[in-house]
Amino acid sequence: MSAFKDNLLAGMTAFVAGGTSGINLGIAKRYAALGAKVAVAGRNPEKAANAAAEIGGGALGLSCDVRDYAQIRAALEEAKDKLGPLDIVVSGAAGNFVAPALGMSANGFKTVVDIDLNGTFNVFRACYDLLAPNASLIAITAGQAVNPSMMQAHVCAAKAGINQLIRVLAMEWGPAGVRVNGISPGPIAGTEGMARLSPTPESDKAITARIPLRRFGQVEEVAESAVFLVSDSARYVTGTILDCDGGSQLGDARDRQAAGGLS
Repeated sequence: MSAFKDNLLAGMTAFVAGGTSGINLGIAKRYAALGAKVAVAGRNPEKAANAAAEIGGGALGLSCDVRDYAQIRAALEEAKDKLGPLDIVVSGAAGNFVAPALGMSANGFKTVVDIDLNGTFNVFRACYDLLAPNASLIAITAGQAVNPSMMQAHVCAAKAGINQLIRVLAMEWGPAGVRVNGISPGPIAGTEGMARLSPTPESDKAITARIPLRRFGQVEEVAESAVFLVSDSARYVTGTILDCDGGSQLGDARDRQAAGGLS
């Protein structure tokens, strides 16, 4: 059950890059349910249209590649022209695959950095002069930003860059009233990312054993974090990375148990 009022975001416009599936679609749907006018953007035009239809309420589905500044700028301009100045912008487009550094090509590494890090810069830089007063920006990052993970050199590098970008933009844009924050989801059930990182019931069990809350998160729980960060309750919060991860970044629960912690 949500703690937020049904009309919390009434009259506001939200743009969600990467909002055609998974966590980002969940965020877009939650914003719409709370009264916001919503645009979602993704590379596949059909998926963008389907996502907009799923959201309903006149949601706008746009096709663009966040790696291409001109494309994302055009999508943001269309959203502003059709829905109004942007109160909320979420940058959530991401790429991932599992591979050791010696097992990935330079192009594979570059692709993830381009989508995640360069894409986030492009979305935020391109939206700046299209923002409504006191706008709120959110980047979707990940625990790999601070916890080195084998087989994830590309993601660790990209997400670490996103975390620092969030902080720098918060410093530079704060005087204009723009807040910039991040959400770092942990293992979230039913997402494409978890399907790649944990493809079997056995791997699911091994991962949940390392999470203090002993379960995967839900898309809806990340969406609630995204609502908080754009609400008046967070009006003095900027430059912050909000972990929505069940404590999974705190370390291995089995290590704590061996040291006398709770089971």
